[in-house]
Amino acid sequence: MAAKILLTEDDPSLGFVIKDNLEQRGYQVTLCKDGEEGLATFRQALFDVCVVDVMMPKKDGFTLAQQIRSYNKNVPILFVTAKGMLEDKIEGFKKGGDDYIVKPFSMEELCLRIEVFLRRSTADAQPDNFALGNFRFDCRNFTLKLEDTEKSLTQKEAEVLKLLCQHKDRVLKREEILNAVWGNDDYFLGRSMDVFISKLRKYLKDDPRVQIVNYHGVGFKLEVAS
Repeated sequence: MAAKILLTEDDPSLGFVIKDNLEQRGYQVTLCKDGEEGLATFRQALFDVCVVDVMMPKKDGFTLAQQIRSYNKNVPILFVTAKGMLEDKIEGFKKGGDDYIVKPFSMEELCLRIEVFLRRSTADAQPDNFALGNFRFDCRNFTLKLEDTEKSLTQKEAEVLKLLCQHKDRVLKREEILNAVWGNDDYFLGRSMDVFISKLRKYLKDDPRVQIVNYHGVGFKLEVAS
């Protein structure tokens, strides 16, 4: 699957150029024109990398990065700025940034930095096997094991459960699950997702410590009591 990049840039010309170049390299890019739009968009979907302009209206890039970090501690954040002062770089890292690129820059350099993040994320990716109480979930082979019994899951069931496992103890918004698994947050797909969640709950009911909690109108959270 193509990596998903959140790009926040208030200069429409530069934003278009960066977005176009990244899309030509196979990335899925969502462009936002200010920090407020950037935060709202980040909260609606899952992204692999955030490319954040520092000087933006409504909400500057440092503030945006800090708020992104309150939702996701791991997503890579790359600052783009005209400021090259050491103090600015230090401030950016303090706010949760992972890297810094100063304007003007080449698209080749930007893409190389993004690729480094993606390789690192792949290397650090969570395993294909998860322990859920007494259950063992093998998402590569779509199996859920409990002692001597094994349940075969459909691909979509496995994808939903894997997403919940990867974000255990965090509320995943309905739109996040739909966009990540189905590629769309259509209303009718949402009804289908509810069916998948119900099936997963049924499969997991033999260990009461494992719960998929419904936050009505918001989303779901996987909880595993110790």
